[in-house]
Amino acid sequence: MASSSANVRLERLLNLTAALLTTSRPLTSADIAERVPGYPDPTEGRATFQRAFERDKEALRDMGIPVTLIDLPGSEPVEQGYQIKRQDYVLRDPGLEADELGAIHLALAAVRLDGLPGTQALWKLGGAPEPGTGTATLAAIPSVPQLVPLFGAIAQRAPVRFSYRGGSRLVDPYRLAFSRGHWYLDGRDHDRDAPRQFRLDRVDGDVELGEPGSFERPATMPDRTAQPWELGGDEPVLARMAIDAEQARWAVDQLGPAAVAATRPDGSIVVEVAVSNRDGFRSFVLGFLDHAEVLAPPDLRDDLVAWLTGMVGG
Repeated sequence: MASSSANVRLERLLNLTAALLTTSRPLTSADIAERVPGYPDPTEGRATFQRAFERDKEALRDMGIPVTLIDLPGSEPVEQGYQIKRQDYVLRDPGLEADELGAIHLALAAVRLDGLPGTQALWKLGGAPEPGTGTATLAAIPSVPQLVPLFGAIAQRAPVRFSYRGGSRLVDPYRLAFSRGHWYLDGRDHDRDAPRQFRLDRVDGDVELGEPGSFERPATMPDRTAQPWELGGDEPVLARMAIDAEQARWAVDQLGPAAVAATRPDGSIVVEVAVSNRDGFRSFVLGFLDHAEVLAPPDLRDDLVAWLTGMVGG
């Protein structure tokens, strides 16, 4: 029974972390009760829910996960919400050399890639685990066929060619990252001569490796945590979005004053952002609920409408 209870709490902590990390605006305790499964129903006892949430919040902070309390703009009296800011949470790329591979053995021993045990993954990366250091698997992360060759390409500084959404891409691979249930590749797209990010489950077929040592990875990697809608391999489009007055200040804090294209007499604003990851942009828009509207381009607006219509079965 104790083990079952511990598993339930662990799942709730993971769900809470995901909710606070991926939300586009701070969540109130009422939002958390509604969105995060596993908590006691607050309508049946607010104090019971609050005690569970306070314990979970402190547990995350004890683990070094920075749960931030933020005043919600436009609320009167002032209401507060919770959020995990990605820039405080995400580990920066450490740029490990080959002789530092041993430092990740413990993590690989505790995490299993589907179809590829952690110790085997370490061999694929060029390392050798110490004998007798086995430990129980703590988590399973999904794998994709392209993962291992891309690890090798990054280590060898070899360009890669693959098919992505029906088009051929030639890319200098810089790093791999796992976020929100998916693997992503960061690198320089040769045809576009610009940084791009590619979701690996959208890569078709095999990855072809080019000549090792063909490129140098930048000394300073791009900040890939800033804006999720910029992290994609598609050609950017300029999105225009109207945001109600009560959410305008928070939107400006998130996007910066330069994104504001117009301020309306009622206090609402129109913002413009470059979108190359439509999934990331959709999540950002939905965070405003009914306080935002995509104005242009028409195909981006139609994509969002079609997705919402599909969600409600209409």
